[in-house]
Amino acid sequence: MPVTIPASHADLFSKKAFGSLATLNADGTPQVTPIWVDYEGGFIFFNSARGRRKDKNVRRDPRVAIAVADPDNPYRYLEIRGRVVDITEQGADEHINRLAKKYLGVDVYPYRQAGEVRVKYRVQPEHVSSMG
Repeated sequence: MPVTIPASHADLFSKKAFGSLATLNADGTPQVTPIWVDYEGGFIFFNSARGRRKDKNVRRDPRVAIAVADPDNPYRYLEIRGRVVDITEQGADEHINRLAKKYLGVDVYPYRQAGEVRVKYRVQPEHVSSMG
C-alpha cells in the first residue's frame, strides 16, 4: 500500500542528503550502495547505469529500502521501504544532470563512462519511518 513521506522529513530531499539503497542479490544477500535521491509526486527517484549491480538486482527483484540521513544531523533520518515501479532510460540523462547540480553544483554529470547508458528508477514507498 503506497504511503507518503512525512512533511517533517520532506526537506531531506532538498538537501545534499545521500541515500543508502539496499537491494537483494540473486542469492538473497543484501547489497547496499550510496545514492543521490530526489522526491517528486509521491515517489522516490534514483539514477544509475545499465548493467550495474543495483540495476541487475532491481530488475530481478524490485523490493528496495532506502535510508536518507540528514547531513546536518545524522540522528535525523528517514527510512523508506518500497518497490521500484518504473525503470526507464527516457529522461535519465536529464535526471542525472539535475542530481549533479544538486549534489555537486555542476550542470553536467562529470563521471559518465564511455558507452554508459543512464537509467532512472521510480520507487513507490510502501513503508516509511523517521527519527529526529
